[in-house]
Amino acid sequence: MKTYKIILTVAAAAICTMQACKKDFLTEKVYSKFTPEALNDSLAFEAGIIGLQSQYSLWNTMNEDNNGNQGFLCVWQMGTDVAYNKAPDDLDPVSIPYTNYEKLNSANGASAFVWKWAYNLINNANVVIANIDKPSIPVGSSFRGKIKGQAMFYRALAYNYLATLYGGVPLIKEPLTAPKTDFVRAPVKDINDLIVSDLNFAKVNAPSIDELEAKSLPNKSMASQLLAEAYLRMGGKDAEAEAECNAIINSGDFSLIDARYGVKASQPGDPFSDMFIYGNQRRSQGNKEAIWVEETENPASVPNGAGPDIQSKFGGYRFLGSQHRRAWGSRYYNQAGMLLCDTLGGRGISRMALTYFVLNSYGANDMRNSQYNLRRKYYYNNPSSPNYGQLVVPGLGIDTNRNIVPKTNKWDQFDPNDTFGSSMIKDFIIMRLGETYLLKAEAQFKQGNTGGAATTINILRDRAHAGHVAAGDITMNFILDERVRELIGEENRRMTLMRTGTLLQRVVGRGLKITGIASRNLLLPIPQSEIDLNKDAKLEQNPGY
Repeated sequence: MKTYKIILTVAAAAICTMQACKKDFLTEKVYSKFTPEALNDSLAFEAGIIGLQSQYSLWNTMNEDNNGNQGFLCVWQMGTDVAYNKAPDDLDPVSIPYTNYEKLNSANGASAFVWKWAYNLINNANVVIANIDKPSIPVGSSFRGKIKGQAMFYRALAYNYLATLYGGVPLIKEPLTAPKTDFVRAPVKDINDLIVSDLNFAKVNAPSIDELEAKSLPNKSMASQLLAEAYLRMGGKDAEAEAECNAIINSGDFSLIDARYGVKASQPGDPFSDMFIYGNQRRSQGNKEAIWVEETENPASVPNGAGPDIQSKFGGYRFLGSQHRRAWGSRYYNQAGMLLCDTLGGRGISRMALTYFVLNSYGANDMRNSQYNLRRKYYYNNPSSPNYGQLVVPGLGIDTNRNIVPKTNKWDQFDPNDTFGSSMIKDFIIMRLGETYLLKAEAQFKQGNTGGAATTINILRDRAHAGHVAAGDITMNFILDERVRELIGEENRRMTLMRTGTLLQRVVGRGLKITGIASRNLLLPIPQSEIDLNKDAKLEQNPGY
């Protein structure tokens, strides 16, 4: 596949009121960007979908749009039941209000970034959708449906973020071609209706995963998984959510990883940990559990990839790199007698740490709690240290010491060409079959089928050697606990708890270093900058902000 650099833009009309203004001054010449008019053949539309994936990828990166803030990823984990803040307040101003909630207000940078990110994705998807429907475009009906379905997936994805995090938001179904300052919030039902419509189209018309050359782009099962999650958020759509999960499970396209595979199959480890090893995460590398993987490339192996930046495999979009390893990893190398190394996950900076609840949530023999998945012990690894080979004992306890803390190994990654760990070259597993089973169990539980939910969850627990649970064990709290055991470090925990309306109750007895949390925090504040710019209509703020 050819690669393209594409940025879809909305051009605002320029108005000149000065008499000396000349017409040629107002003529826009576009040299390096695709405009809607440029979407006129199959290659351009393929590049348009790649552009949407590049736009989506901004969520996972330290990039110009979120001001290079390293704490953005912490927003979605700490201040919940799974992680707590370990960075000094003055180093993490964006995420601090998501653990000290009394500081969260409409000027928060993370909320402003999410709003802008989502609406950029929506408008760019609208550009593709509006243009692919033009009869003059010389493409066949199958190609037209594929492109439209993939674009609709991204639009639905963005609106699902917005509905989960803000409730009702402005509903935009057509490209914006001029400034607009009279947005109003649409009812959540209207947002939900569009999400369902878009994803029902996408799951029929998007390719199956094996029909895709670029596996990072939308496939049918991605649409079904997102639709299942959206149905569960909406309420009253639990049977429909279960059906979407079954469509994925019964497709034959995916299977749980239950045997060793990949680049370290002959080394100590287990099947669960194999999924998160660099070189094992893609379908082409043997990972048949992954439904959606954002594939990245080592800059050293990509043309024009010099320097520490990561470059997306498809589309050539350049960004400043993921912060997952830094956010989740321990600063073990700051401990006297410790050196940076690959077996300890590379360079982390311990911006957040796992709560006691997470560390104590596993039963005996649970593979997901093995030393290959959760690191609890560190040993002095500097041969010149008198303590070489001995266990490092945290001197200050895991609450206060940023150097030696238990951590998930899912984001371990070490590049010998970048030992300092400027950025990551690791792929992102965004959706996998393990979560599909958890969504199905949640749908079954909400329909009163606790026996079915237990059977579904036991499929995951069998893989993990964790022991069976019975129908009487199944509650919403148990399902949320099982999501922690299976998905820690992968899922957006804040969004899960906001989707299920359980954020407040789940932090009780589980969260750490949390202050000021209240019912208003079940939604985020609408960015004040958006309210102020919307001068010709009232953009209502969420209660309490």
